[in-house]
Amino acid sequence: MAEQDQAGQERAYLWRLHRILALYVAGVLGFLLLMTWAERQGLSRHWIGPIFLFLSVMVYAGIGVYGRTTDADEYYVAGRRIPPMYNGMAAAADWMSAASFISLSGALYLQGFSGTPGHAGGLAYLLGWTGGFCLVAILVAPHLRAMGLYTIPDFFHVRFGGRWPRVIAALAAVVCSFTYVVAQIYGVGLIASRLTGVQFEIGIMLGLGGVLLCSFLGGMRAITWTQVAQYVVLLLAFLIPVSWLAYKQLGNPVAPLMYGKQIEKIADLEAQLLASPAEYQVVAAYLERARDYEARLQNVELALEDERVAMQDKLRRLRAQNADIGLIVAASRELAALPRDAATARERWTRLMRENYERAQPLGGLPPHSRAFAGYPDGTPEEQVMFTESRRNFLALMFCLMVGTAGLPHLLTRYYTSPTVAGARSSVAWSLFFIALLYLSAPALAVLVKFEVMNNLVGSSFDQLPNWMAQWARVDASLLSIEDMNHDGIVQFGEIHLGSDLIMLATPELGGLPYVVSGLVAAGGLAAALSTADGLLLTISNALVRDLYFQGRPRNASPEQRVILTKFTLLAVALAAAFVAALKPADILPLVTASFSLAASAFVPVMVLGIFWRGTTRQGAVAGMLCGLGLAAYYMLSHVPAVRGVLPHWLLADGSLWFGIQPISAGVFGVPAGLLSALVVSWLTRPAPPQPTARLEM
Repeated sequence: MAEQDQAGQERAYLWRLHRILALYVAGVLGFLLLMTWAERQGLSRHWIGPIFLFLSVMVYAGIGVYGRTTDADEYYVAGRRIPPMYNGMAAAADWMSAASFISLSGALYLQGFSGTPGHAGGLAYLLGWTGGFCLVAILVAPHLRAMGLYTIPDFFHVRFGGRWPRVIAALAAVVCSFTYVVAQIYGVGLIASRLTGVQFEIGIMLGLGGVLLCSFLGGMRAITWTQVAQYVVLLLAFLIPVSWLAYKQLGNPVAPLMYGKQIEKIADLEAQLLASPAEYQVVAAYLERARDYEARLQNVELALEDERVAMQDKLRRLRAQNADIGLIVAASRELAALPRDAATARERWTRLMRENYERAQPLGGLPPHSRAFAGYPDGTPEEQVMFTESRRNFLALMFCLMVGTAGLPHLLTRYYTSPTVAGARSSVAWSLFFIALLYLSAPALAVLVKFEVMNNLVGSSFDQLPNWMAQWARVDASLLSIEDMNHDGIVQFGEIHLGSDLIMLATPELGGLPYVVSGLVAAGGLAAALSTADGLLLTISNALVRDLYFQGRPRNASPEQRVILTKFTLLAVALAAAFVAALKPADILPLVTASFSLAASAFVPVMVLGIFWRGTTRQGAVAGMLCGLGLAAYYMLSHVPAVRGVLPHWLLADGSLWFGIQPISAGVFGVPAGLLSALVVSWLTRPAPPQPTARLEM
């Protein structure tokens, strides 16, 4: 009888959740229709963006306030009562970060399926991230849920005992999660600055307020339901523009089934561009500019002084001639923008030289979209080497993303919230389903956008460029730049530079959709970044408070006091991540990929051995985590110019690539190192088998 009552309560609870979700979806669609009507009635674009930003953050904050709690079980694992479907939606939102929503289609646009010599093809991200959930379902999630823990370092403490496995796991969780969260807050600042028109740094602080309101008060309980709401927004924000482009170009809104036709058309357009004399004029102009920077680098001090003197003379002439004030202001800005010293000039000119050499290639340096790998297996020796390394980097990146998925602490903690072990398995299946809805459309979006650019934007006049291009260029020149290199007044494909973080956000404007859809896409990107940032910040604060502060020495504190300390630690970490993100350390996708390599190297070998092999010892676990994480971090840092200039030379290698593998795929070295060291040290430190008791005869 009690079991029937409990089952009835669970069904009633589930139906109540379904009703709330249906009302929420209806409310989102109704709001979109209302904003579309308001735009047609004359509502300014300057109001639409802030409205989307403000209402999105307020809805998420309202859920966070409603879900506030100081109960430890609710704060850390949402009371372990999240139904599998909703857990899958939350995991999908947690997973589809700013990298998936904003940058994945951009990577496919810029790198095609084959990739470039320095970057593996964007298809590796789709295959690696999706395949990683199979590893999560088979190797990790059910076993961790069965142990009834709170955090990933808890597993290392319970399984291996002692202090050091938990401490190392907590520090590794902080390192890889902090790298990940910086990328998310960078995306938040990018979107907030575009929606409101404020500076990038102010946009970061605006978005950060939404992150804190969601995760500060309610922990995992509030984050879970916030992520369910965010998944609805980001799914609509992705599918509406890609379906519109597919219908506009192909007459069918089901983009994943139809975009193959556009690949053939893109191949024809690429052939036309490769035969265009105007495109070769652009290539020659970029090559000349790159050689100019190369010449300056021969004597940086003299070149900098000559350029400063020339600009000062130009400014004096303009003032003496009473020239137009705009020309004088522009000349003054050019003079102020000059590097202040030779070291700064060398760094800037080296970067510009490399960028211009990359642009001084056919198709603006982009590979043919449908080519399988960079280079050619039957081409010149250089092309054969390029083909081999491209294929190797594709497989290495896919490996790191798959294994890293099975080791990300913020993702694995999500399955602690399932009611049962079977619920954890079902949650992974639902996660795959909800992720596939977006991932199947990402390659289609890249193809449709590239066709739109090649077919409509290329060949237009510079005098008739749309306003949205100038607006995005003001946000960040690395996102969008366009310059008439051959001075013919016509846009050539090689003159257009679109950053990977721009493709998805600019799709509605590129396709001619109402500006409301642009606001929706930006809100979807904001939801993707906020949902992941919430889980990451909670993971970092849990590791610092639960796994380091309270485990280092005995401390008398109630569960409520621990929760309060975790909240304030979360606030401090969020501010630190915002400071680092404001420095714009790298694009979103490389930062996220680096965190996957670190998580794969630090956690997965020891975690899998600890689950499936009883012979794994505490010493083996410590050695495995240190060796895996240390080798991966070493390989990444040895290729960062800023780090190479600070650390001792004996600590860093000569900067050459191992087997041609790019630094972001460092996990391909860290995972085997961690696995091998854990096996060897466990074998050497395994306890001696008990000796049979001999019968004593007196």
